[in-house]
Amino acid sequence: MKTDIEIAQEVKMRLITEIANELGISGQQVIPYGHYKAKIKYKEINEERVAASKLILVTAITPTKAGIGKTTTSVALAQGLKKIGKNAIVALREPSLGPCFGMKGGACGGGYSQVVPMEDINLHFTGDFHAITSANNMISALLDNYQYYNRGTGKALKQITWRRVLDVNDRSLRFMLSGLNGSANGIPQETGFDITPASEIMAIFCLATSLDDLRKRIDNILLGYTFDNQPFTVGDLGVGGSITVLLKDALNPNLVQTLEGGAAFIHGGPFANIAHGCNSVMATKMAMTYGDYVITEAGFGADLGAEKFLNIKCRNAGIAPKASVLVTTSQALKMHGGVPLEGIKKPDMKGLQNGLKNLERHLENLQSFGQSVVVAFNQYHFDTEEEIAYLTNWCTERGADFALNDGFASGGNGAAALAKKVVEVVEQKPSQALTYTYESSDTIPEKIRKIVTKIYRGKDILLSKTAENSLKKINELDLGHLPVCIAKTQYSFSDDAAQIGVAADFTLNIENLIINRGAGFIVAVAGEIMRMPGLPKVPQAIYIDIVDGKVMGLS
Repeated sequence: MKTDIEIAQEVKMRLITEIANELGISGQQVIPYGHYKAKIKYKEINEERVAASKLILVTAITPTKAGIGKTTTSVALAQGLKKIGKNAIVALREPSLGPCFGMKGGACGGGYSQVVPMEDINLHFTGDFHAITSANNMISALLDNYQYYNRGTGKALKQITWRRVLDVNDRSLRFMLSGLNGSANGIPQETGFDITPASEIMAIFCLATSLDDLRKRIDNILLGYTFDNQPFTVGDLGVGGSITVLLKDALNPNLVQTLEGGAAFIHGGPFANIAHGCNSVMATKMAMTYGDYVITEAGFGADLGAEKFLNIKCRNAGIAPKASVLVTTSQALKMHGGVPLEGIKKPDMKGLQNGLKNLERHLENLQSFGQSVVVAFNQYHFDTEEEIAYLTNWCTERGADFALNDGFASGGNGAAALAKKVVEVVEQKPSQALTYTYESSDTIPEKIRKIVTKIYRGKDILLSKTAENSLKKINELDLGHLPVCIAKTQYSFSDDAAQIGVAADFTLNIENLIINRGAGFIVAVAGEIMRMPGLPKVPQAIYIDIVDGKVMGLS
């Protein structure tokens, strides 16, 4: 089979103005970025249409080295729904340059279920990530300037909590000293960089509901503390307006297309292991304005992306999925069942059955939110009829529907069965009203503990001394009502990546509590989680090149 980029480059794309016209978006609301991508003015969002649209969440079991195919399934489902005559739109996150040039590769789907132009989306796209990076680092520059001119006075800050960001994987930038080589170059201080998807600006960008809401959230960003222990915000710095100006164009959702010419909105890109892992509220609601069915995905396994999507994004935006699609593969199940990597393509019923414990936990978690669940089985040529029959019966016994998906190899036609099953579930037994994991009135430790015990199946949490001190600050600032966003490894229910399968009865170690006052949640850092990833020994950048004007090697 051809590579993803070969397939993407061979497709004849439709002009983006045609895609917009087909949706009913007037020309004045379309801001083209070339022939095949555009921004759509966010004021096109219609809340009445949003309420009538059917939102479908795509999530997955715990990721493995074998991959799961969640984004591919999201695109395939949108294409499959179009094949069976439904007005369907997919809404996804933007890829980060860090993974594209690092270990994971791009994030445009795969095979014959991709969004295009794939090279543009995976690289600079419409400049949203650059705008977010610039906004974040402009705050840093303005804050350092404030410190420089107020040093030795009562106005200077005792502690700065704001960090710079870059959209790269660079371990050398995690901890740094700045302002060296004399007073003319600033004030020497410890600092460091996170990756852009971990920036609070990214979280704000993806949760904002309007330009005014964006400005309000930016003003609320906590930058540090004064010498009398009072919080100091962007609003106090007086630069909220200028930072909002840097983001005003980026805030409009991006419109592109699937390989089969269907509409796709791609906007924002927080990681699910260190942030909330969902595309922007703006893009989701824009898609719901124009699509009868809207498919969106949440990063990594359902314990991370889906939990945050439902507890944070849905609670914030006032939306809820009509059904959830839980993606799995025989290879991933066998890995969770203890089968060595070299054996996961071979028939192994015992390994498959053992791995189903991971699928079962994710299924139960989604059902605990009131979700009707369709298990999407991404099919490979080596999957046996016996394994598929067993999985089908297994799902039925647990109140879930089951469908095969061959969208990678066959596009929308290969996902038609999955599409029909999703429509059947939405029409006959749609999800119930959302049941959140915790109440807003719970304390921050109670919220974390409920996620750990109900979703991860751990037994308790342990706050470090640093986390306990942060909790005091949270309570002093009266921020205990905020939801929590747990930052932890994506490879395990616990904070130990080596505990694959179904880790249970563990204690989750909370190293720190980070106040994202502008975004409106508290980040609970569990275990050794890096907000600035490093590059692998052989990064994807080795394979990326341009030959005769064509980008090669992107995946």
